[in-house]
Amino acid sequence: MRRTLAIALCILPFLGFSLAHRVVAVTHGQAADPFWSVVRKGMEVAARHTGIEVEYYAPETFDLKRMGQLIDQAVASEPDGLVVSIPDARVLGPHIQAAVATEIPVISINSGVDAFKQLGVLMHVGQVEYIAGREGGERMRALGVRHAVCVNHETGNVALDQRCQGFRDWLGPEARVEVLSVPLEPGAIRKAVLDYLRTHAETEGVLTLGPAGAEPTLQALEESGKTGTVVFATFDLSPTILRALIARKMAFAIDQQQYLQGYLPIVFLANYVRYGLLPANDVVLTGPSFVTPENAARILELTRKDIW
Repeated sequence: MRRTLAIALCILPFLGFSLAHRVVAVTHGQAADPFWSVVRKGMEVAARHTGIEVEYYAPETFDLKRMGQLIDQAVASEPDGLVVSIPDARVLGPHIQAAVATEIPVISINSGVDAFKQLGVLMHVGQVEYIAGREGGERMRALGVRHAVCVNHETGNVALDQRCQGFRDWLGPEARVEVLSVPLEPGAIRKAVLDYLRTHAETEGVLTLGPAGAEPTLQALEESGKTGTVVFATFDLSPTILRALIARKMAFAIDQQQYLQGYLPIVFLANYVRYGLLPANDVVLTGPSFVTPENAARILELTRKDIW
């Protein structure tokens, strides 16, 4: 099936799409988070490949109210398709359902796999966050970690809460996992992690939930002299994380292939609005996969290509 999808994606640039259609994307991704720049790059490349016009909007901070307003504005502009992330279905659900009620086709990405069907969304592109957290917990447990902290840089994002929960549940019944909530500001994250490590000397493992949390945590580990002695892992990738993996300052990263989360929904909507075609599976999983010191160099090569 992967081979079939790959072939289909390869021939898209040659299909001669010429009809002008417009898709709007609204995500919770903040400008300070390097994860979302790759998502946006995926959308831009898909726009070139399909001839679809794509507009991308996100709040400047993690602000669900503002995100709802952006969805409403997108719906009012009458696009041919809408891409959304759903970090909190309770808050964003009415806005998304309003789009569906106007017969705008909607695809969700990144967060919302547990809620998209109830909201009338066509399909979801992303990963199951609890399972990804669980697999991270299993890996840390195999490395001997029993006391760990999960650093959450977007408190209130249900997807990130699920990552921490899966990590906690599967690290083991004898393990202890605390959640450290931090603001999305690099200096504040570095200080919070540094203070935590100083007051919790028993900490054996640290899990961050994205590059925005991981990069300041790397600094905190180095300042505290615990690089290499505390097992450190993160969700998602950035060039800094990949270089840290190559240097063996980190144990692993859980990759959900965010480029595909940007690229695929634009491709799917292009085919849907033009031909009424969608994949048979309404959940397209882009992760989790694992990047380790052994394969990080190969992934780092992608940062020199068009997808980063």
